[in-house]
Amino acid sequence: MSSHNNNTARVAAARRVAIFGGTHGNEMSGVTLVNLWTKNSSEIQRKGVETRPFVANPWAVEKCVRYVDTDLNRAFTPENLSAMGGDELPYEVQRAQEINRIFGPKGSSEAYDVIFDLHNTTSNMGCTLILESSKDCFNLQMMHYIKKAIAPASCLVLLNENPDLKYSTSRSVAKHPVGLEVGPQPQGVLRSNIFQAMRVILKHALDFIELFNEGIAFPSCTVEVFRVLERIDYPRDANGNIIAMVHPNLQSLLVVLGL
Repeated sequence: MSSHNNNTARVAAARRVAIFGGTHGNEMSGVTLVNLWTKNSSEIQRKGVETRPFVANPWAVEKCVRYVDTDLNRAFTPENLSAMGGDELPYEVQRAQEINRIFGPKGSSEAYDVIFDLHNTTSNMGCTLILESSKDCFNLQMMHYIKKAIAPASCLVLLNENPDLKYSTSRSVAKHPVGLEVGPQPQGVLRSNIFQAMRVILKHALDFIELFNEGIAFPSCTVEVFRVLERIDYPRDANGNIIAMVHPNLQSLLVVLGL
């Protein structure tokens, strides 16, 4: 499937950019990069752009777990963001509200222009950029730029815009949300090649933003994407226990995303 982009001229400059690591606290490439850039952000700064590295879920990072109470990458629903209760709310709901105050409000003109949300997966899938709208011309051009910049290395694009299958991600606070999933890497482990692949993609993404803000004209392009059509669970018994596994002839071909 291809998604076409014809014009980014009407898209406003991206002046405020955030890079989230640790949305899932045991996905170590993003955690390590954000900690590195928090100490010295010179690598991620670009002319005319304020780039802010940010640990999204510090309690989960401290415990090296995916989340503490509930998945932060599912927590940015209108109900959660408007919920009352303060300290009585699940930790990740409190954190979602705080992130929304800092980088949002979600859906408003005051929201950050771009949020890069960094993830790892145990799947042997290499680098995948996650796009949430086929109509986001800015993100389509960025992804096309990144793919060309790192060629012949591969970087896939996953499009998830089905309203029945989408979920309320931390990056959804921004006008232009970008997910980045890189694997394979076990949870709680840091691999240098996966770390470096993520770092290189962020470099090219920020280079694109700088060029875009300077008024560089990007020609129409076509971006090949993989579209999320449905989610299929494993077969389970009456108690909810998984009772099957992926066939050995298929297991290396299937991509399973924690997102």
